[in-house]
Amino acid sequence: MPLIPEEPQIHESVPGPRATPAAGRTAPTPRPVPGPGPRPAPRRPGSPGPNRGSAGTSSAQSQRTTSDATKPVPTAPAASAAKAAPAATKTGPQLQLIPATVDGALDAADEAVDLLLDSGRAPGDILVLTTGEQHPWAAHELSFGEASYWAQHDAGDDVFYAGADADRAKGRPVVVVAVNGGANDAVARALPEAMGRAGTLLIVCGDPKRINALIGPGA
Repeated sequence: MPLIPEEPQIHESVPGPRATPAAGRTAPTPRPVPGPGPRPAPRRPGSPGPNRGSAGTSSAQSQRTTSDATKPVPTAPAASAAKAAPAATKTGPQLQLIPATVDGALDAADEAVDLLLDSGRAPGDILVLTTGEQHPWAAHELSFGEASYWAQHDAGDDVFYAGADADRAKGRPVVVVAVNGGANDAVARALPEAMGRAGTLLIVCGDPKRINALIGPGA
């Protein structure tokens, strides 16, 4: 199924990033997507800080120390759209496209994760995939060895970051894909695979024109 901005986007009943509507249609204004910029220091999933837990595991609730004053607050239109969003269909996960450049896709994915966590999503429900370079957290954790890295994945109690081509990454209720590079054929394979991994919601951060061209009308 192509992720075309012209189609109505489906949202969960919680605040989250918004899709971009077609010209001439009334729709909630999307949250600003961060553009290219310096990548943050690697951080533990579900935590705004760069520190690595000594035991190799983390508690998302204790590590998320951002004050309520600094948490993103959904705009009124976004809140209204969330209340009006229909329930998930039985044919597949809900789809949401967040427009972003190749350089800004990781930032957009990070913001989407923060919004999901702030709205009550459990960290273990979220899997973040990248089509280009690894997310800084994944690169950092892999430096300690694959055994430790995949042990955190198997524990399933926190946000996990992996390459889109990582066959070992299991599905989760919410999958966020950052289209931050990669050859066209690799991205074309990654998107349907990500849809298969998503239980209820698939969020894709990338260039809408490229994504629609790669998926095609019959996908």
